[in-house]
Amino acid sequence: MTQDKSKGNIVVIVAPSGSGKSTLIKRLRQEIPSLKESVSHTTRPIRPGEVDGVNYFYIAKDEFEQKVESDDFLEWAKVHGNYYGTSKQFVDNEIANGHSILFDLDVQGSDSFRNYFGEKAKIIFIQPPSIEELEKRLMARDTESLEVIQIRLENARREITRKDDYDYCVVNNDLETAYQDLLSVVLTILGGEA
Repeated sequence: MTQDKSKGNIVVIVAPSGSGKSTLIKRLRQEIPSLKESVSHTTRPIRPGEVDGVNYFYIAKDEFEQKVESDDFLEWAKVHGNYYGTSKQFVDNEIANGHSILFDLDVQGSDSFRNYFGEKAKIIFIQPPSIEELEKRLMARDTESLEVIQIRLENARREITRKDDYDYCVVNNDLETAYQDLLSVVLTILGGEA
């Protein structure tokens, strides 16, 4: 169902693992403080230093499953035994209050957002310069096994085939250039608001 959410903006960033997405998003959040990050629901235990309602909304597994049954989430997933989901009500309220929200989603999550919000959800794909470069970046992290890296590369190949399905594509050949391109796109979406 397509909703007309006329006040705030929805900025979705999608990218394969290792494309520099987290670095770009962190910098974007520092430069545009008015762009809020979404707060998801999760069943994972709260960690030291985290705050309920700031980092996540922490809820019990049965409550989360009830919300799934009630179709309360725009998107949700089970990751490493814990559930994570984006509440329709949270996003609708933020948008209605004029807040622009930044989402870091995977391909399936971005598809759910497009189905619910239609063209209101502006989706930006961050593309690595090549699979070979992506492999070098993932290897340089030295945080995962070769098997996990191969899975990430296979996922990246599939995700890259979807790049033309989105509103914008920013190629991360060079971090500074990619950031300036991303910033320009986001400011366009926000109508110059910073």
